[in-house]
Amino acid sequence: MISVTIVEDDDDLRENLVFLIDSSSDFCCASAYCDCETALAGIADDQPDIVLMDIGLPGMSGIEGIREIKKKLPQQNVVVLTVYDDDDLVFDALCAGACGYLIKGMPPEKLLEAVREAHDGGAPMSAGIARMVVRSFQMEPHSPLTQREKDILAQLCKGMSYKMIANVLFISQDTVRSHIRHIYQKLHVRSKSEAVAKALKERLVAIHA
Repeated sequence: MISVTIVEDDDDLRENLVFLIDSSSDFCCASAYCDCETALAGIADDQPDIVLMDIGLPGMSGIEGIREIKKKLPQQNVVVLTVYDDDDLVFDALCAGACGYLIKGMPPEKLLEAVREAHDGGAPMSAGIARMVVRSFQMEPHSPLTQREKDILAQLCKGMSYKMIANVLFISQDTVRSHIRHIYQKLHVRSKSEAVAKALKERLVAIHA
């Protein structure tokens, strides 16, 4: 059972999301909040697998909320669910520690699929966001990474899990983990979201749709 906490200030949408999560097999709603301040006080006790976080919230913004959640709970998976598709906000959300970025209005089954993907170690993105990220990448000639490390980082940027990367590149998951440790060391980052954010900002790899 995948437990989900929702942080959304629109009452109707929040209730609809709660209903969707609770009425779907293999999912349950751990809690639902209308702002980050209240959510921050409860998420540690709720212990959800995934937090669905809006960005445009009253008081503390969703991006600052993600940053605070990751300070308190570094392993917590947070997926942005918002109307905003500005590339700066996408980058800021990834830097704050979000593991996915979804645009509101996607079909319910796609939203559930994205939540499951995040739970399984992926980094789900709405199609338009993924295309924007892909277009933003160009090869950086002075990248500190080896070609294999670039290949793996490129797959991470597409939202693939370790298992998916292993299948695509025909290597073992242990080899993927080993390469990712080296990537973290070379880029001076500590998490997948930080590595993707740095790759996006510094254009360290070239990826293709």
